Amino acid sequence: MSLSVPRRALPPLNAVRAFEAAARLGSFKEAAIELGVTHGAISQQIRLLEDRLGAPALFWRSTRRITLTPAGTALLEEIGPALDRISAAVQRHRATNGAVPAAVLRVNALATFSMRWLLPRLSRFRDERPDIEVRLTTSNDPIDALADTFDVVIRGGPDSFHGFASRLFLSERRLPVCSPALIAKLPLNEISDLAQHTLLNVTSMPRLWRDWLRQAGQARLTPAGTLTFDHFFLTIQAAIDGLGVAMGPTALIGDDAAAGRLIMPFPEVSLPARSYFAYLPSGSERGSQTAAFCDWLEKEGRQSAGSATAA
Repeated sequence: MSLSVPRRALPPLNAVRAFEAAARLGSFKEAAIELGVTHGAISQQIRLLEDRLGAPALFWRSTRRITLTPAGTALLEEIGPALDRISAAVQRHRATNGAVPAAVLRVNALATFSMRWLLPRLSRFRDERPDIEVRLTTSNDPIDALADTFDVVIRGGPDSFHGFASRLFLSERRLPVCSPALIAKLPLNEISDLAQHTLLNVTSMPRLWRDWLRQAGQARLTPAGTLTFDHFFLTIQAAIDGLGVAMGPTALIGDDAAAGRLIMPFPEVSLPARSYFAYLPSGSERGSQTAAFCDWLEKEGRQSAGSATAA
């Protein structure tokens, strides 16, 4: 048994447009000019609308002017905004060639992670899901210190934040990396050869080299020099440019290692590091756009881990 859907009781659109123009302008003549028709056509369309609607009349008419009746005023208050919405919908359709507007996904991620890992891959997500527009903001602030609300916040972990669920998508370790050109000038055959090199540091993690050298059994090693930078991405770039040897996070140098811009002279010794998590406001993880983005992060994370291992 099928249920019939009642048809909308709509008056002719031309009659509606004629009424709205005449009511808004207070003149049949001005309405005719605006719509590009004759005065008589406006009068005819409004009579058609009044006949369709029945009493009461929409206008009080005199020899010199027209005035809206209370019924006409009430109808204009409904019809005017409706026509505005139709006009806006047509303009959007023309501007987008009929494409459905993309859903906006607001993402906040760490600055170095965004530059070294997320941005180089983001075009692949756009190709897979053109219906989702990712609006990326970078910040190193803790989640509970963010002033704005985001659909996805990418930070290290595992951590717990009240009101947030989390999804692990990328793990990493830290180990020495440098450019092939640097190795060609100053070979690194043994860990002790680091004494001939400049070690690159980042201010936010001043103990990285000390901890790694201790784990490698070279706690007393003194390098030829040191350079310190205030961001990890500057340290990595300095290594690519041959300024020294950096402690490279495997997740963030994987692409450079695969492309041959960086090499790992001592891959057998590495430090554990925090993993990358997508933190989601509780309940939002079930949203289709958020779930699609997190699924994509996990897929890219698996591929990234495979590339880093192969390099």
